Amino acid sequence: MKYYDKLIFDLSKEGRKGYSLPDEHLFERRMSDEVPSSLLRTTKPRLPQVSEVDVVRHYTNLSQMNFGVDTGFYPLGSCTMKYNPKINEEVAAMPAFQNIHPLQPAESLQGIYAIYEDMEKMLAAITGMKYFTLNPCAGAHGELTGLMIMRSYHQSRGDFARTRVIVPDSAHGTNPASAAVCGLDVVVVKSNANGLVDVEDLKPLLGPDIAGIMMTNPNTLGLFEHEIKEIAALVHEAGGLLYYDGANMNPLMGVVRPGDMGFDIMHLNLHKTFSTPHGGGGPGSGPVGVAAFLKDCLPYPHVERADDKLTAEEGTAHSAGMISGHMGNFGIILRACAYILSLGKQHIGEVGRIATLNANYIKESLRDVFKLPIPSVCKHEFVFDGLINDGAREGKEGATTLDVAKRLLDFGFHAPTIYFPLLFHQALMIEPTETESKETLDAFIDVMHVIAAEAADDPDILHAAPRNTPIGRPDDTLAAKHPVINYRDLLAEA
Repeated sequence: MKYYDKLIFDLSKEGRKGYSLPDEHLFERRMSDEVPSSLLRTTKPRLPQVSEVDVVRHYTNLSQMNFGVDTGFYPLGSCTMKYNPKINEEVAAMPAFQNIHPLQPAESLQGIYAIYEDMEKMLAAITGMKYFTLNPCAGAHGELTGLMIMRSYHQSRGDFARTRVIVPDSAHGTNPASAAVCGLDVVVVKSNANGLVDVEDLKPLLGPDIAGIMMTNPNTLGLFEHEIKEIAALVHEAGGLLYYDGANMNPLMGVVRPGDMGFDIMHLNLHKTFSTPHGGGGPGSGPVGVAAFLKDCLPYPHVERADDKLTAEEGTAHSAGMISGHMGNFGIILRACAYILSLGKQHIGEVGRIATLNANYIKESLRDVFKLPIPSVCKHEFVFDGLINDGAREGKEGATTLDVAKRLLDFGFHAPTIYFPLLFHQALMIEPTETESKETLDAFIDVMHVIAAEAADDPDILHAAPRNTPIGRPDDTLAAKHPVINYRDLLAEA
């Protein structure tokens, strides 16, 4: 272990300080004058005693131990870990945007409202939807909002029997979860041998109790649902609505629009498709678009223009309600707006084309050593089903998808998504995105071939991986059930 790999408590020395404050102040003020005595500590906090330089080195070292899109290739399937252009951050950091408040008078927010209005129009043009709300604060929040809109629509027509939603067996886990939170029951439609929605399995599921169907296209296997027009016709004929999970919108952007496929409602993940920061518990955004007939069901507030003035209006009687404090996370919306404007109409279609090219290049380059259950052309991502030769021999355990993922870390690449979707036992889901160069893709392909060779010759190499990371392979189940989250717990474990 390197010196600065130690916890900051391990660097602590009694009496060491990172500051020196004068004993004589310019004016007298006691802490007790500012804070009620009931809130004052009676014992000193147990804090590490370190110098300032030790603190700086410690946290700088921790930041360098973290992996992100700015430090390396991140082929996380389904999650679309796109590079975040720094111009987006510069725009979001402008004082005119940072120093505003949603409760300011509407007259002082006209420029902000104009951005909301323009963003809604751009998203509508990209997706084929008529209207958008930017209020949802995450992708799953957008899913829930879309289902609330679906429910509000049926109930506004006095149709309270539609309480079931159809979800493909390859769907993202958030789909059934969102439906359950919305008070709807889930009905699963199976995939056929080609990995697409089985239309024949869908037909008997449709009836007067079906509120709609949740789909993403391309689907979770990275395959385009080419029977989508027939599916839309069947669902609409049964009185249901089509909901589009925008998680996989990246390969279609500027090429094909969900609205043109027959979808009535959709959400977008600004972190997946429009390059805003992803993960880490920070602000998100999941705008929801709808067809024209669903406008009155959108949540409020929303920006409206009247007599060349923009205002934040309340909803109608059929509105899905207020789903966030104001109108979403403006800083994230602003980043996505900068991304769209920097691409422009003439370049936005290149995103999906290059993402699709990159995914197919990796897939075809590795199908000689990894099992490819569905060999057709993919879009933005694809799924392997483990190694062709895992090295399993009598008395010797073969290499698994988990082993491959852990071994990748030793070569400086983040692992792809593993064991998802559940259609394949050893699923390895890879999505390279459009921003990666051919040199990066070739390096990844070479490493995957090296790992495949190791698995065939000596799978124990993979079983012991990773070797070159700050920690080895923890017990994931134990860590989830009994997490060690503070220094006192660590001492107790020791």
